[in-house]
Amino acid sequence: MAPGHVAYGLAAQYGLRLPPETVIAWERGTATPTDRELTALAGVLWCAPGELLSAASTLREHRLTQGLSVEELAGRTGLSGASYQRMEESNRWRGNERQSAALCEALELSAAQFLTASGRNEELAELLNSAVTTRWQAYVRPVTKLVQLDRVLIQSVLEQLHADYQALMVSTLSWSSADTQRPETTGDSGRAFLARIVEHFWRTAGV
Repeated sequence: MAPGHVAYGLAAQYGLRLPPETVIAWERGTATPTDRELTALAGVLWCAPGELLSAASTLREHRLTQGLSVEELAGRTGLSGASYQRMEESNRWRGNERQSAALCEALELSAAQFLTASGRNEELAELLNSAVTTRWQAYVRPVTKLVQLDRVLIQSVLEQLHADYQALMVSTLSWSSADTQRPETTGDSGRAFLARIVEHFWRTAGV
């Protein structure tokens, strides 16, 4: 279907009068359809709304993938529609533990997906950076509280990440001393490890 055909379908079937240029902008990712527009677009293309989205990462994208309205998801999490809407627009989840569990169930979120969707990856990265560069034991509690995984698992993961980082730094220092002509500096490998610390964390946790 050409963009003009899609635009015609949106108007004829759903009363959405949009120019073909809008459809083109959606395809290119330079514009984002509203919830109503996405639902209508899926109807015109005979597919589910979630099939039109790339890998979901935000609260809105996960909600649309599950085919839920703001009001439906708010009801499942025990929030008012307005309260949930504000969180979704800021992509910053502020629900309590019970509401967070309900959100994960409704949207079928893994622990990693929940943290990304709630906008807290940066907070986790800061904690993990400190844990692997200083005393990891001091960060077991705050990391456990943030990611809501088993404390014993968190201990194991932080200990492993700390050991991996320290071994990397020792190896890099020895390698640099043996051959000072190498283009990489002592801290390059360490900085690369820290830059991907959240990815290392989830992979090591196996969740």
